[in-house]
Amino acid sequence: MRPPDTGDLSRPLAEAEARDLLRGICFKTGPPKAVGVELEWLVQEQHDPRRRVPVERLTAAHDRVRALPLASALTFEPGGQLELSSAPAASLTECIDSVAADLAAVRAALGPDGLVLAGIGIDPWHPPRRLLREPRYDAMEAYLDRTGASGRSMMCSSASIQVCLDAGEEEPGPLGHGRRWQLAHLLGAVLTAAFANSPLREGRNTGWCSTRQAIWAELDAVRPLAPPLHREPRAAWSDHVLDAPVMVVRTPNGPWELPQHLSFRQWIRTGAPHPPTRQDLDYHLTTLFPPVRPRGHLELRMIDAQPGEDGWIVPLAVTAALFDDPEAAETVYRAVKPLAERAGPGPAPRNPLWLEAARSGLADPELRAVASVCFRAALEALPRRGASAAVCELVAAFAERHVHRGRCPADDLRLPAPQTLTARATPHRKESGS
Repeated sequence: MRPPDTGDLSRPLAEAEARDLLRGICFKTGPPKAVGVELEWLVQEQHDPRRRVPVERLTAAHDRVRALPLASALTFEPGGQLELSSAPAASLTECIDSVAADLAAVRAALGPDGLVLAGIGIDPWHPPRRLLREPRYDAMEAYLDRTGASGRSMMCSSASIQVCLDAGEEEPGPLGHGRRWQLAHLLGAVLTAAFANSPLREGRNTGWCSTRQAIWAELDAVRPLAPPLHREPRAAWSDHVLDAPVMVVRTPNGPWELPQHLSFRQWIRTGAPHPPTRQDLDYHLTTLFPPVRPRGHLELRMIDAQPGEDGWIVPLAVTAALFDDPEAAETVYRAVKPLAERAGPGPAPRNPLWLEAARSGLADPELRAVASVCFRAALEALPRRGASAAVCELVAAFAERHVHRGRCPADDLRLPAPQTLTARATPHRKESGS
């Protein structure tokens, strides 16, 4: 959803130029038209998901899937998770139909070997295991290890649904980019709670409905955080990017370097170990993991992978309807706006609102009430957006089974109480200057 890069990407970058690039490339404004989705899946044994798939068998399955003629971009995450990223679609229906066809092909390729795609936010049974050995992942693992074990779980054991929507119009209003930016960071907590689907880790209850979100929140001191929401979005995001720590400095030969206490702004100003380029800035952007990432469009990253063959359609349809239908956007903005007081001044996903959403899901009465408003608004908006009766029925069934009862998919996975861990769900985050 971003136009191709042009010009010389390898020349040194000045600070003012970097700031202008960030302001220009991260919020592409205009009437919302396109929608996309990125689906991550765990690959499990069909009949015994507690039995870990051997590396050789998983690698062979990956090779079979790579040979498929898919419309979506296909990638594999470090732990072997499979990801399909749709092309930008002109409508919700086009996006759903295209991705559904690709998923059918992938499932058909995995089925004869007894493997299935599992929609769960965190591998519930196995510790992290990294399959991909590349300089990027070697460096990322070493960097994230500085602050605990959460980084390895994020890389190798997590799976999510990322909904991609246009940034919005330049002008204010229900579809304006400023309003959509604010909406994403309040509605995002509601989406976290409604679709929380990762209550288990290594065979134990964790005490969180979305252990995946709890893990992401602990990566380091800056990398998973949203910028300050009281500032204009372009200015806030560009400063956030420039002041964020540099994860790695790429090298043509040998291991990538892991700098200590070096922000991208400092890297530009010092020019050491070499002056950064536009390519370095583009790569730096891929190492920031806020719950809402502006990439020309808005990438909403807070939703756990969902169960069932069609479970992924519900968060995609609900989110697209609530953002892109003007009437629904106005209704939902009024519903979520009071949540700002509960969130407080702290950034998502570490403020009280987001932490409670990940911990309690829709058992939290306020989040349940707001989610009910959101799903009713989505169900009214979806026919206006051209959604099929089948899609509307999926959303209505989810609302009846979960939302209106104060439940989330995690409630269907949680083990009996005697097996619940009393310790924290995620490892203690060590202090770091990162």
